[in-house]
Amino acid sequence: MARIMSKLFIPAASVAFLLLAAPSSMSADSAAEPASSEMTTSKQRLDSLFTELKRESDPDKARDIADRIRMEWQDSGSASVNLLMQWAAKAVQSSRQPAAMDVLDQAIYLAPQYVDGWNQRATLHFQMGNYRKSMSDINRVLAIEPRHFGALAGMAAILTSAGQDELALRAWEQFLAIYPADRNAQSQLGELEEKLAGNRT
Repeated sequence: MARIMSKLFIPAASVAFLLLAAPSSMSADSAAEPASSEMTTSKQRLDSLFTELKRESDPDKARDIADRIRMEWQDSGSASVNLLMQWAAKAVQSSRQPAAMDVLDQAIYLAPQYVDGWNQRATLHFQMGNYRKSMSDINRVLAIEPRHFGALAGMAAILTSAGQDELALRAWEQFLAIYPADRNAQSQLGELEEKLAGNRT
């Protein structure tokens, strides 16, 4: 626990603000970039899929919808960036984490609004024990796509490990508001609710 907390250094207030205030617009550097018709089409597909995901109560059908959403996120719209992401994945599979990090850094540099670049780097930081850096990248993911349930799950895992159960509970609540049929999230939320209720008695 102390090891995790020493690497986290995340003020609870800033995390609470992130959980309560979903960003309504992209960052300034993205505002300067003209939206292409391909980006608009992808956004429309995502909006439709998220509507389906929120309405679907069957866990298996919801998982299929979530997988389609992940596929939308994975496509950067750039052949070069997609190739870099493939290289990064192969480096991770070969336990070459530093090489994977370098490649993900390049992908993010080339496509700073590409949500999966930030998310994959957040995941890699987490796997390497860099919890503060992982949370920083999660914040970027959620700034670009506030509905990113994978990033919310990662945030909840880090907060739980750091003993910030109430904030983790709120992250899972936001996750379930987006993806209500996910059984693991339901279980995690239930466990935290029981733990917090026990702490209050």
